[in-house]
Amino acid sequence: MSDWDSEQYLKFRNERTQPAADLAARIKQQFRPASAADVGCGPGNSTKVLHEAFPEADILGIDASPAMIKRAASELPELKFRLCDARSLRGKYDLIFSNACLQWVPDHASLIPTLAENLNAGGMLAVQIPMNDGEPLFRLIHEIAAEPEWGMQSRQFRPFATLTPEEYFSILSGCFSSFNMWETVYYHSLPGHDALVEWVRSTKLRPYLDFLGRERAGEFEAQIAERSRALYPAMDGGKVVLRFRRFFFTAVKQP
Repeated sequence: MSDWDSEQYLKFRNERTQPAADLAARIKQQFRPASAADVGCGPGNSTKVLHEAFPEADILGIDASPAMIKRAASELPELKFRLCDARSLRGKYDLIFSNACLQWVPDHASLIPTLAENLNAGGMLAVQIPMNDGEPLFRLIHEIAAEPEWGMQSRQFRPFATLTPEEYFSILSGCFSSFNMWETVYYHSLPGHDALVEWVRSTKLRPYLDFLGRERAGEFEAQIAERSRALYPAMDGGKVVLRFRRFFFTAVKQP
């Protein structure tokens, strides 16, 4: 799969950063970490949130994308960033934070305990994971991709690794002394149906677009934009509202 496009991802900087800000605000109600790792830091927007929330903390941002690490380091030269995937994190931290990343990493039943091992006693794992595959836009993408004209029927695309809240409850119960889980649904006002495609181009659509190539990818996106009109009625000024469900948890390691 091609590397991430940081410019495309940041077209919706405010919307993509708000869950990180909400999660950091929840953490601040409970404790102040002296050290933190931002797992899947992307272009640094979530790492900036952490730095602003905990200015005294020693913060490291990690990501498996060279393009994202390059962008993060250029925007936040005062912070530390490292090219590294979630399972390769080393060291001990008071806080391990992850905003909209872990859905790309398989086997959460082993990943979450692995991350817990990198926490200091009394440290916290704080995570936000999108749970939006049931929404109309995402169902539409799957429906179109399954149509014969695109030639993707036999293609195995890596699915999101997201589990159910009940499964996360079971995993967290096995490796943390206490934890909290909650959901937030965000309603994003987008300028039109083409913006729905823009929203998913750098995330959900990446594997499909890589497979199709530039010309066919444009046709695929056009189909999504056109057929989304029936699912997302235009509001005043032609705007559409994208409903986005996100799942959160904070878990504390036994002191």
